[in-house]
Amino acid sequence: MPEDVRARQRTGTGLGLLLTLVLGAVLLTALPDGNDREGGGCTPRRIASWSADQGLTSEFARYGDDATRTDDWTGGDGTHSVRLPDGRGLWLFSDTYLGRVHGPPNPVGESYAWRDGTAPLVRNSAVVMDGRDRLRRTLPAPLFADPAPNQWRWPVAARVEPRSPGSSRKVVRVLLWVRTAGTSPWIYGMPTATEVATLSLPSLRVESVVKVLDQSLVADPSRRVLFGTTLVEKDGWTYVFGGDDGRAVNRPASSAYVARVPEGRLGEPSAWRYWSGSGWGPRPRPLHGAEVGSAFSVVPVDGTYLLFTMAAGTAGLTTVTSYWACSPTGPWHGPTKNFSPALPTAGVAAYNPQAHPALSSGATGAGGDGRLVLSYDVNWLDTTGASASINANVSLYRPRFVSVRLTRAG
Repeated sequence: MPEDVRARQRTGTGLGLLLTLVLGAVLLTALPDGNDREGGGCTPRRIASWSADQGLTSEFARYGDDATRTDDWTGGDGTHSVRLPDGRGLWLFSDTYLGRVHGPPNPVGESYAWRDGTAPLVRNSAVVMDGRDRLRRTLPAPLFADPAPNQWRWPVAARVEPRSPGSSRKVVRVLLWVRTAGTSPWIYGMPTATEVATLSLPSLRVESVVKVLDQSLVADPSRRVLFGTTLVEKDGWTYVFGGDDGRAVNRPASSAYVARVPEGRLGEPSAWRYWSGSGWGPRPRPLHGAEVGSAFSVVPVDGTYLLFTMAAGTAGLTTVTSYWACSPTGPWHGPTKNFSPALPTAGVAAYNPQAHPALSSGATGAGGDGRLVLSYDVNWLDTTGASASINANVSLYRPRFVSVRLTRAG
């Protein structure tokens, strides 16, 4: 990666990590074993078309600009969501601005909504959406306390599952990335551990946090693996995808990994098994040939799996691409088609494409030709004065949404 690009990989708000993670593209993964081969329903898939989803983008702008409270979400990245049993949606964010947003003009006379430079910045937050897809409240932030001095937690994917296997009681499991403060090239923090938090229902109270994979003793931080960028549920298993930080040390790409856990046991470290290239075992191994960043998303479409990530090289600052496979373990094929979503202004980047199946219509149903909602985050590229730029124009640090239509590839 060119030095000038690497120099822009930290804004103090999480962009550094996610830009580092998303610039890779998937190539091929290891062949699955016989237990993971899919049936004849798997067919190549590609993006047929896409369009901006102004409804969801505007809803986050409305909520973020609402000045009736001073302790709620006004901007963040690392966007993930999960639908709760009562119809509500829980949205999870990494670095988050709180405080009050003021209407335009900003202090330098520009026609942007803005926040004061003293606005609080917390490492994570959670926002609750009602059953009509309207944002209602921010849970006390940060929701997940720092595990130790100079460490923090970033929430990633989440799912609702039985409290224990076979139980009728449900809880929310949230995957967490633990980072530890470091120096260059770890200016965004060194990868340290994967944890799973359990939230009660319906109150969304944090009941416990369990460490499932400690990577602190791996000598080379670029080889440490964090899981949870995306989850896939199939046949009583939860497949948990992750990646290392290879690009932080200018390796050609990061490596992708996948684990699986029986339903109801995400919070049990002993229940996790990791793909080794030929089977499932106690230690994670890279998916053979996979060259990715950790911030990607996988969604099942009938018998096919679609993976969305930022494109390789400098195109990864603006362009989303997709791959398909017949199994969570691959092999992955593509890229099949790229698209470049809208950016609010020059000098910002798109990153962290995430699928939101609960907000989609028919994307995973018969034919798989419905609408799949994807979010992407945006942030200022240049670290010099980045926080001031984000505060002067609050729209620069909020998720945006697109609706993607899928079709069978020819």
